[in-house]
Amino acid sequence: MSMQQRPPFDESLWVKRIQQSIDDDLDEDSKIPVTIFAIPKILMATDPDSYIPQQVAIGPYHHLRAELYDMEQYKVAAAKRNQKELDKVKLKHLADHLMKMELRIKASYHRPLGIGVETLAWMMAVDVSFLFEFMQVCAVKEGKVITRAPARMEYLIDLSRRKTAHNAILRDIVMLENQIPLFVMRKLLELQFSSLEVADERVHAMLAALSEDLSPFQMAESCHRAAVGDCAHLLEFLYNYVVPSTDWEKPASIEIDVPEEDGKDAAEEEMVETTHVRQLRVVVWRVVYTSVRKPVHYVKRVILSKPVKLAVKLPWKVLSNIPLLKQLTQPIENMFSGYGEKKDDGDDEEKPPRQEEIVIPSVTQLLDAGVSFVPTNEGISGFNFDSKTLTLTIPVIKLDLNSEVVLRNLVAYEACVKSGPMVLTRYTELMNGIIDTEADAAALCRRGIIVNHLKSEREVADLWNGMSKSIRLTRVQSLDRVIADVNKFYSDRWKVKLTKFMREYVFGSWRLLTFLAAVVMVVLMCLQAFCQVYSCHRILRIKALEPDGTE
Repeated sequence: MSMQQRPPFDESLWVKRIQQSIDDDLDEDSKIPVTIFAIPKILMATDPDSYIPQQVAIGPYHHLRAELYDMEQYKVAAAKRNQKELDKVKLKHLADHLMKMELRIKASYHRPLGIGVETLAWMMAVDVSFLFEFMQVCAVKEGKVITRAPARMEYLIDLSRRKTAHNAILRDIVMLENQIPLFVMRKLLELQFSSLEVADERVHAMLAALSEDLSPFQMAESCHRAAVGDCAHLLEFLYNYVVPSTDWEKPASIEIDVPEEDGKDAAEEEMVETTHVRQLRVVVWRVVYTSVRKPVHYVKRVILSKPVKLAVKLPWKVLSNIPLLKQLTQPIENMFSGYGEKKDDGDDEEKPPRQEEIVIPSVTQLLDAGVSFVPTNEGISGFNFDSKTLTLTIPVIKLDLNSEVVLRNLVAYEACVKSGPMVLTRYTELMNGIIDTEADAAALCRRGIIVNHLKSEREVADLWNGMSKSIRLTRVQSLDRVIADVNKFYSDRWKVKLTKFMREYVFGSWRLLTFLAAVVMVVLMCLQAFCQVYSCHRILRIKALEPDGTE
């Protein structure tokens, strides 16, 4: 087979590029954080269509894909209209400003961009014009549209979200690899209004309306709202809208009111009362101990004697050392010991959880166990389990055609950015755990926890079951507490214990079944030999006779 010829390697050109990259603005480049990442391969392999834009390319990552060229004419048309509507802003003027921001723009992307400064500036100017027009049309304030959709884009944009192209664009603009820095849009409006504060207010209004439309959670108005200055791009604004920046690992503080007055008198009164009780207990104990000391001492000597110990321990010890009988003694010990014991985790809170800790009973199993499900509008932080009333509180979530793409890209962004607890990832794992079948999804839909705009509950179950992959396991104290409490309640039920015992040590143990079959065969063989010697048929015939001797 002929080897494919590679282009010759130009060593001098490579050295020149390396030297230029090192010498050019090294200090400034190191201060700019990366905010737009490539999707990790483990997530991309699960569902590529949820991470790769299908309709429009925003930014440099997918700009050169031929299948997305059809939208270029609409993007250029949006840039022309934007130039006419914004009197003070010419597209070339914006491109000139963006060329000065080349280093900041390129440093925001995780992948290296092999694009010239002028090409990158004009690409950003056109893309931000299209994105600004689309967001401006979609933004709704007090029930009124801020601006009308142009005639050429009417087939793309539909506020009722009944058109396929409109939903496709919505899904594309929230994808992690399809983001552009938010400071580019802020620069566009800053040039128009000559004020960064006014520009931020306008951008915030559009992003808030878009996030409220795309957010899968139905949250109360008092929930935290993200700020434009703290967000690097649209997806980060949406993430901060869905997952408020609260301290998820901080335990709730408990305040105890201690009365200052009369505190000393109460303590002295309690001390006197304790002293009298102690004296009474000593007197009673002396009387009882004197009367039963000798019988108790005799019984104790008998129980603790070596013959009694040997008689008790020897049969069990002999049986437990027999290979086949040992299979019986171990499950019995496990079934009646260890339940309700609290293990000292120690430093385990700092370690990532094991895969088994994500396991949690399904909705139908919890309903059979007497657990009731209650919806809440507190957002993702509304998960709670009350072991006294057996109430599991779950935040209300809205699922439609765009929800899976939104959730997947939010989880991908969280995996790339967050070094601490990944709240949204843990939430999806928890929902994946309690929803196994269509019946589980239907039960949550009936209780108003899932507002389903998909075709069926089967699609709801498939959506959650398909989001099982994650970059790494993480701990979120509030959600892990819910998982632990639910598992403890469910595993402490005797029905569950017996089922687990039968599954693990009876139906799941071929050695035990083999042993039982062997015992049955030995008993039958012994019975057969006994009947051959003592004629069991005569004995059975005599027993079958009536008391008077007649059949």
